[in-house]
Amino acid sequence: MKLLRVGAPGREIPAVRSDDGRLLDISELTADVDGAFLAGDGVDRVRAALEAGALPELPANEDLRIGAPVARPGKVVCIGLNYRDHAEETGAKIPERPVVFLKAPYTVVGPHDTVLIPRGSTKTDYEVELAVAIGRAARYLESPEAALEHVAGYAISNDVSEREFQIEYSNQWDLGKSCETFNPLGPWLVTPDEVGDPGKLGLRLSVNGERRQDGHTGNLIFDVAYVVWYLSQYMLLEPGDVINTGTPAGVALGRADKPYLRAGDVVELEIDGLGTARQEFASA
Repeated sequence: MKLLRVGAPGREIPAVRSDDGRLLDISELTADVDGAFLAGDGVDRVRAALEAGALPELPANEDLRIGAPVARPGKVVCIGLNYRDHAEETGAKIPERPVVFLKAPYTVVGPHDTVLIPRGSTKTDYEVELAVAIGRAARYLESPEAALEHVAGYAISNDVSEREFQIEYSNQWDLGKSCETFNPLGPWLVTPDEVGDPGKLGLRLSVNGERRQDGHTGNLIFDVAYVVWYLSQYMLLEPGDVINTGTPAGVALGRADKPYLRAGDVVELEIDGLGTARQEFASA
């Protein structure tokens, strides 16, 4: 099942995408796709209503904005250097434990929203990532095998980064990751039953039509289950939280020509089964 939110920022309507591509209104079942919805029986209620044909269709509108599929999360937890080829291209050592940092929740925007290049930035970078949304609270999980039971779904994420702020300003990762609009998410939150094995997904990113990243989640150093289990040993993962699981090789930082993003650039992202996203970059 594909859950999404459509409409103007701050006024999104919760919806589900049918198998034939129609958008169906679920606002009679929930006020939003948020932590409370994911933690309760919201997904089951939507599935039952969908199967019963009881959901009204939203009017067809090509200009309808798609928001982030999860309403503003409590936190966005990120895993750095989680693909061997990405660690190697940046000259970093292969981590023995997950590299963890946080992004501010306000960075999360829709999958087609404009991304703002910060004032003074010359090194804004792109990163296609598999995002994981938490559906059940996770604390001190006993094993990675139990971790996927706490996952509500998966989505495409662009972990936009400003490398000068992140690395050259005393190695302050959060500073280079939490600029406004720096985490486009979506278009959909796809439930685990539809995704299948999250370790078998291809992910791709292009800039102005040029393929820059072409990776596979089978190459994650720490897979989704391990990441959720590991994080639960150190922090409480709450329903609606989002985890960015890392990016494969091909980022501007790792290339010899350092093709950082400029105003007017268009970034397109795709992950198998999770749809596509497209963002134009503009000066803040």
